Amino acid sequence: MTISTSLIFLALMLLISLLFKPLAAKYSIPFAGLLVVTGFVGSEIIISFGIDTGIRYDSFHDLIIYVFLPLLIFEAAFKIDVKQLLKNGIVILFFALPVMLLSTVVAAVLIYYGIAHPAGFPWIAALLTGSLLAATDPVSVLELMRKAGVPKRLCILLDGEALFNDATAIVTFSIFLYIAQHPLEDITFIDASLRFLVVFFGGSIIGLFIGFIFLFLSRLLEDYIQQAIVTLVAAYVSFLAADSVHVSGVMSVLVAAIVLGRVIHHDFQDHEKRSFVDDFWSFNVYVAEAIMFLLMGVTITLGMFSDNWLAMLIGIAAVLIARAIGIFGGAPLISSLPGVERISMGYQQVMFVGGLRGAITLALALSLPLELSYWWTVQSIAFGVVLFTLFVQAPLVPPLLKRLNNK
Repeated sequence: MTISTSLIFLALMLLISLLFKPLAAKYSIPFAGLLVVTGFVGSEIIISFGIDTGIRYDSFHDLIIYVFLPLLIFEAAFKIDVKQLLKNGIVILFFALPVMLLSTVVAAVLIYYGIAHPAGFPWIAALLTGSLLAATDPVSVLELMRKAGVPKRLCILLDGEALFNDATAIVTFSIFLYIAQHPLEDITFIDASLRFLVVFFGGSIIGLFIGFIFLFLSRLLEDYIQQAIVTLVAAYVSFLAADSVHVSGVMSVLVAAIVLGRVIHHDFQDHEKRSFVDDFWSFNVYVAEAIMFLLMGVTITLGMFSDNWLAMLIGIAAVLIARAIGIFGGAPLISSLPGVERISMGYQQVMFVGGLRGAITLALALSLPLELSYWWTVQSIAFGVVLFTLFVQAPLVPPLLKRLNNK
């Protein structure tokens, strides 16, 4: 199947999913889950007629990393409430850095010993899996929370944690991936730690610099369409500039987006301009996430479940245990610090259940190079965890929110 035919296939699957969206809303089925099912069923039907979809595991690495990833990170950072972010910055960074790294290690240890096959699934495979599973995606939960009138602090804790958590997870994943692809290099823990700091903060500095450059450009433009284009170019320039000097493109995008978002949302008085730019980014991310979940459905095979069902269950258990340790162990610890507002048990429960895995986990799993002998197992675990959070965890959130509001 040609590239054009593959695009037509994806467009058709997206259209069919949109037609079923009202049904999904009526029965509280996550739209992302509907996209996965549509992609899977659609591809199976096409294949049953002897037609090749032309979509392969290794055919969209660059699309995911260089096109979709900057969009996902920029939109999340651009729209975040900077005032609330700064107010709760200590708590958010606590969960997004040390707790996230701890969760990665805990999940990796549980998966490694659970699979118990060092030759086929070594430590580096477990660490790769733990890092990509550490990225949370509470977008659908946040929509429910805002509709339910949940306090702003709980929303920003989940939103802010996810934003910086994702950036940390991606940086960690990239370092582990480098180690996996260069097994002959003698890389120590200190080397990896220093590399993490250079990549993380190097990307932040570049993002700050580029953010202010595009902030200057944005103030020269009055037309809201030009304004939107400036933000789009800023997303890709910040990512590629950092990536070209081997630091974190994700952190660069994140910081640039916060700089631009703060000004556009608070300094510009033109509501129409702000609204258009926000809608523009909502559309970009809607399409990016829709295509990624469709790709997940298309690349899922029945063999994935028959061959790796135990690894999937181990991954799900590991993620839940790691999240429980991070939230229920970390919240009392950070709450004990002077000047930090206490995180109630109700908040902790929502943060635990609301820590869904979605687009970022999916993007990292789909970007795995096929030369890694264990890529199939890692991707299967990631897909299993994402499906679990979509169809099991997500439906548990509304009752929790209802109980929280009734207190």
